[in-house]
Amino acid sequence: MKDSILKHFTQTILQGLFGLLPVTITVVVILWLYGKIDLLVEKLFHLVGFTPQHHEFLWFLAAITLFFVLLYVMGHLMQTRLVKFFEGMLARIPGYKTIKDIINIFNSSKEGENRVLVVAIKGFASEGYNIGLMYSQKESIIKDHYTVTLSMSPIPNGGYMFEVHKSNIYVIEEATFDHNLQYLLSMGVKSFAEVVKSEPKELEELTVLSEWLEKYKG
Repeated sequence: MKDSILKHFTQTILQGLFGLLPVTITVVVILWLYGKIDLLVEKLFHLVGFTPQHHEFLWFLAAITLFFVLLYVMGHLMQTRLVKFFEGMLARIPGYKTIKDIINIFNSSKEGENRVLVVAIKGFASEGYNIGLMYSQKESIIKDHYTVTLSMSPIPNGGYMFEVHKSNIYVIEEATFDHNLQYLLSMGVKSFAEVVKSEPKELEELTVLSEWLEKYKG
């Protein structure tokens, strides 16, 4: 019960963080722009022999006016294809799109049908299973197959990708991307049950991907 409450609390905080980030960044940019305009207006006043300290209200009014004029111009530019143009230019930089997609994983993976799934698939040995990640629930080029990534330990930035039939993928629903990372970094010193703080389960107790897809995408 405590773990469920903590999980809900953590997920809600993360959602709040990603919801607040655009607002925070906007406020920081606005304050930075205002500071630059404030400095520019003060220099212009000094050039014409006007002392801002003696006319603080006029100085403040001029800075605010110039600031809103600039925002108005930028607002018009934002409605054009300028943003898409710059994004298209950035997309040509090697790795930009990959970095953007990785950031989006952390933004959308915590809840809902687009979250990163921690799954178990048939292992390399003749018996047993490996724990991996599904970064997307999009069907592979092979019908009814889905991409599962098995990361390396202790450095998880390498690994292998497999196309696995959905009936052979078992979703560990209580596990998250962070749990999988902790497990990899422990090099097996901690069992996955310890990381997730859950009792070991029979394979049949886990949700088959086909059932999970029906539940969230049916």
